[in-house]
Amino acid sequence: MLPMDYQYYISAWIYKVLKQADKDFARFLHDQGYGSGTTKLYKLFCFSRLNFGKPKLWKERKLFEIAASTLTLQVSFDAPEAATNFIKGLFMQQEFFLGNKFNGLDLKVTNVEALPEPRFDENMRYRLVTPWVVSYQSDKNKPAQYLKPDDENFQELSVKHITEKYTSTRGLEIPGNMINFKPEKKYKRSGFVIKTGNTTGDKGCWQHLRF
Repeated sequence: MLPMDYQYYISAWIYKVLKQADKDFARFLHDQGYGSGTTKLYKLFCFSRLNFGKPKLWKERKLFEIAASTLTLQVSFDAPEAATNFIKGLFMQQEFFLGNKFNGLDLKVTNVEALPEPRFDENMRYRLVTPWVVSYQSDKNKPAQYLKPDDENFQELSVKHITEKYTSTRGLEIPGNMINFKPEKKYKRSGFVIKTGNTTGDKGCWQHLRF
C-alpha cells in the first residue's frame, strides 16, 4: 500500500540522499534554494510521478494498492553535464522506505539512467510530467492562493517565476516579454491535502535521470 500523497515522501527521500553527500548543499536547497527572498524556496530539482501501472484505489483510505514489481521515476536536476556520474552514484543501490508510519513500500534503486538532453528551440511544445504550481500571497498574514491556469494572473506570475529562476541560477537577466506560452488543451487539476495545507498543481527540468 502506498499513500496517494507519496510525492511528499519522494521529495524527502531526494533531500536525504543529497544530505548524505553534502549536508551544507542539502540544507541550502531546503532552507533557501536559489533566490534572494526568504519566501522564494526555489528547488534545483523536480520529479515525475511514479510509474507503477494501474493500481487498485482505496479512496476512503487514500491509498494505492500496487501490484507492479518494478517502479520507475524521472528526476531532473539543474546541474552541469559533468555532474551526471556524481548524481547517478548518489542514487544507485539506494534502499529506502517510501511512505508514512502506517503504509508504504520498501524500495531499492536497481538502475539509474541518464536521459539525453533536450534540444531547445525558440518555439517549442512542452508536456509537463509533474504538476505546475503557481501561488500568490497578497497578505503575509494570509495563506497563499494557488492559481488556476485560466486565472488572469497565472501567465504573468509564471513568467515572473521563470525569469527569476533563470537570473538567480545563471546570473543573467532576461526580459519577461521574451517568454510567452499558451495551453493547447484544457488543464487537469491535480492535488491532495498534505499535512495542514492544500497543495494543487496543473499538469501538462535539466539533468534528467530515470530510476
